Amino acid sequence: MEQYFSATQKMEQEVMFPSLLRGVFPQQDQDGAAPHEGGPADLYERYQLLKAIKPVVERGLASVTDPSPSGDTDGDADADDAAVDARLEERLSHHLAGLQQVLTHLTRDTNALTRRYSQILEQISPGDGQPSW
Repeated sequence: MEQYFSATQKMEQEVMFPSLLRGVFPQQDQDGAAPHEGGPADLYERYQLLKAIKPVVERGLASVTDPSPSGDTDGDADADDAAVDARLEERLSHHLAGLQQVLTHLTRDTNALTRRYSQILEQISPGDGQPSW
């Protein structure tokens, strides 16, 4: 999770002119297919999507850490507690694994977008010997 937040923070700090990403498409995979077919058309749309996802992840993380009131305090439910706990642990493990995969994917996309933006800036910035106006 920390890697994801670090990657999005770096992207937000480095991408000062998101409009430079318009019309720039993700680099192709080795097999020639564009990664994430059916996803955002260009890196600008991807940037907008990644920016929109960050607060959702932050709010989701905050809601997990907030205590919620317990609804069932009945003593008769003690017999079923072990079975319910086992199912809850299994479901939680499944969802955490899925969350880890999603965060890994988002981190990879964010880092790739930031690298590509840096490449674009290098291409349009004047060389050392040229005066900058």
